[in-house]
This record gives sequence, C-alpha cells and structure tokens, in this order.
Amino acid sequence: MKKSAAAAKAASSSNGQFQSFDLLATLVAVVRDDGSVLFANATLEDALGTSRRSIEGSVFPDYFTEPHLLISALQGARGNEFAALRYDTWLKRQGQEAMPVHVIVTQTDVIGQIIVEVLPLEQQTRQDREERLADQAQANKELIRNLAHEIKNPLGGIRGAAQLLEMEVESRGLKEYTQVIIHEADRLQTLVDRLLAPHRRPHLVGDVNIHEVCERVRSLVLAEFPKGLRVVRDYDTSIPVLRGDREHLIQSVLNIAQNACQALTERIAQGDACLSFCTRVARQVTFGKQRYRLALELHVIDNGPGIPESIRDSIFYPLVSGREGGSGLGLTLAQTFVQQHQGLIECESVSGRTDFRILIPLP
Repeated sequence: MKKSAAAAKAASSSNGQFQSFDLLATLVAVVRDDGSVLFANATLEDALGTSRRSIEGSVFPDYFTEPHLLISALQGARGNEFAALRYDTWLKRQGQEAMPVHVIVTQTDVIGQIIVEVLPLEQQTRQDREERLADQAQANKELIRNLAHEIKNPLGGIRGAAQLLEMEVESRGLKEYTQVIIHEADRLQTLVDRLLAPHRRPHLVGDVNIHEVCERVRSLVLAEFPKGLRVVRDYDTSIPVLRGDREHLIQSVLNIAQNACQALTERIAQGDACLSFCTRVARQVTFGKQRYRLALELHVIDNGPGIPESIRDSIFYPLVSGREGGSGLGLTLAQTFVQQHQGLIECESVSGRTDFRILIPLP
C-alpha cells in the first residue's frame, strides 16, 4: 500500500473534483488504471479505519484479500472490455476482521480514471429487504382496500336481511340465530372499518415532537399495565421537530408497544418485563430507495420471547398474528402510517429482545 509523493500530490489536487462522492453512503474510490487511488470518499475512510491521506496515492487492490480480482478488472477497463464489472470479495480493515463486499468497477469519461464502488454485502441485503417491505406494503394496501370494499357491500345486505327475518319469526330459538348473524355481521363491519381506516382519514400534517408522541404512548401503556412493567426512556433531546400527522404517529407507536406488552404477558406477571423507547438521529442514511441527510430513528424494544420464526418475515402482512385472538392489523396499520411519512419500520427479533425500528426523514 506504499505510495509515491507524486501520487499523493495528484490525489490532493483531485479532492475538489470528486467532493460529491462524500455525500454517498456507499464506499467509493476513484483509481487510475494502474490501481493507485486518486480519491477516497469519507465512507470508505471510515470503513477501512485509516485516514484519507493514507489511502489516496496507495495501491487500491492491496486493500482486498484477493487483489488479483481488482487488478484484472482494472486491466479490463483499460482495454475497454466492459463498461461495468461486478464481483464479490473481502475488504481488509485496520484492526478489524475482513468484511464481505460487492465490488462494482465502472469506466468514466476521463481516460485513466475508474470508479470503484464497494458495497458491504449486509448493506446490500438490507436495501433488498427494505425494497421488499415497501413493495409488500403497497401490494397490501391495494389488497386491503379492494377486499374491504368487496366485503362491505354484501355485509350490509346480510345484516339487513337478518333484521327483517327477526321481525318475521316468532320462535325465540330462531331469533337467537338471527342475533348471531347480526352480531357476526357487526364484528366483520368493525374489521372492515379498521382495514379502511388509513385510507379514510386525511393525512393531517403539522409540527410533531417525537418525544411527546413517546410520552403519550408511555402513559397509555402504563395505564393498561400498571404493575410488572418497567418503561425505559432513552431520548436524544436534540432531535428537531418533524412534519407529520401526530395522531397517526401515536397510533403507530402505540400499536407496536401494545403488541410488545401482549408478548410480555408472562414477564409482566413475574414483574421483570421491560419496554424501552430509544430515539436517535441517523445521518446520511438510505432507505425506501432514497438517501436522507438526517432521519429520526425510534426504537421500541422489549425483553419478551421474540417473534416466532414462522411469521417473522410476514408480520407486516394483514391478518398475520402471533397470538391467539389477535386481529393481525396492528403492525400493518403502523407500517402504513409510517410510510405516509416516507418512513419505514424494520424489525429484528431474537429470544429475549425484539427491536422495532421506525425511520422517518427529518427536515
């Protein structure tokens, strides 16, 4: 990774030209076709654990466990054998284990300059998961809306017919049957109303303090579970207000918190249940296929048994529930409300810790 003084000087003069790469979340290096580094962005600097000054002018293939792969790719770029080339390898890091990465080598319009993007494979997996969640949510929204309307129309007719029938029959036993029909029709009507709720109420936007949202949810949860549950608050008070629908955000966080408390039933009975609200500011993050300079990161964490593995990948689907008698709508509605704020809800769950993370862009 040795570099010459001439190479270092050239790298320094190129900094302004490539400054925009510092805004990217991906690891980027601009290299010559001989492998020497002209520019390394801040994300690459952080990942390698060494200074930009040390990286620029050094031989970039030396930072990989299989340097011959990048050397071969750079030779191919020099010979115009391809416009872009991709492969997987491992990136060596200062004082840390090597990291699995996906490398993209791309030609530029400037002769002798090649862009090398390095994507941590876990980051690529996360982006794929986010895109899948967004696509699922959109499909769910259309499915719910269409299904609810299809159920709603005949449901009114069934209830009305049962009421008319009840007026005609004299037998008490038969009237009990008509009451069952009316009761079940009402129950289905309530379910349909809940399914349609996000699409009926207008999205009312105003200034929202996320900690006021958390405190409201905390008070509601403690009112429902006054004993055996400890609620921990870990707030970053520097978080600015965001533009959003306060009631929708309260409902989203409340749905997640109530689900957590229901999963904590046994621990609440034992007196050692814990629910945590943690807020942080995430910087230069990418989610929902977009990059944001600042984003709210709200964690709702419980020490319950964890989400069953069989439903872990489908918890945001409508009517999917991990408990007996659950409607399976709470998380679906929470995801819908958060996505109305261009945000996303993610979940990581193991036995003893379930972490729902809400991401919402900040102004």
